[in-house]
Amino acid sequence: MPGFNLYQIAGGALLALILASLAYAVRALSISGSVAAFCLGTILFGLGGLSWAALLLAFFIPSSLLSFLFKQRKSKTEESYQKGSRRDAWQVLANGGIAGVAAIAHTISPGSLLPWLAASAALAAASADTWATELGALSRKEPRLITSGKKVSRGTSGGISIEGEGAALAGALTIAIVSALLLPEGAGASGGFSYPGWILLVTAGGFIGCQVDSLFGATLQVIYYCPVCRKETEKHPLHSCGTETIYKQGIRWMNNDWVNLFCTASAVLIASLLVFVTLA
Repeated sequence: MPGFNLYQIAGGALLALILASLAYAVRALSISGSVAAFCLGTILFGLGGLSWAALLLAFFIPSSLLSFLFKQRKSKTEESYQKGSRRDAWQVLANGGIAGVAAIAHTISPGSLLPWLAASAALAAASADTWATELGALSRKEPRLITSGKKVSRGTSGGISIEGEGAALAGALTIAIVSALLLPEGAGASGGFSYPGWILLVTAGGFIGCQVDSLFGATLQVIYYCPVCRKETEKHPLHSCGTETIYKQGIRWMNNDWVNLFCTASAVLIASLLVFVTLA
């Protein structure tokens, strides 16, 4: 089983360095994001091994590609977002930090399935949220607020669409399939789950976690207003036009990074509860 193997950690650090550098070169990560990705990758690759590396890459590669696809069509929508397509350190940690903690827990207790479940559910939620954001923005119809069903502008926090929900399900399912394929030998039987059951479990946790993200985005996330563009935005202190934005609603410290962290954390909680209910 994986452990504190210095050669594996060194190899993991080298692989993480290569991937973080490539991600920075193609503008998928900022400088701080690259440093955070290197640290996170070293933990997952170095402590968890190839299976944990593959799980992280199953999230990062498709999500990064989607951020660049149809970029021109999504440019107006991205004006509302707090940050652009280049992930910084906080975004990397909000999406992958729980998986890193789970990799450490796996090293301490390699016989337990819980760390793998936690990492899988967290990355499934992060994948669902990213896919929903990137592909939902291409919907021909305006999204509706998850709390009221009211039509809102594209890019509005908490706005959902049929296309976005379908993309969220696909994103969660992708991670779930990879997670099932990489389950430790005999883990499906010893854990009390068939492989289809494991896929359903992780997909449900990731998809529901994405809904928590939308709910928090609509109710708790801080939102500002640009008096010149007359638009709601996550950007502060300045909007894309250069105008100072005004606080409108939400908890002032609850930015999108915190919402993403609660998204991944809730997915772990939901998946764990489903395990408890299923095996009770």
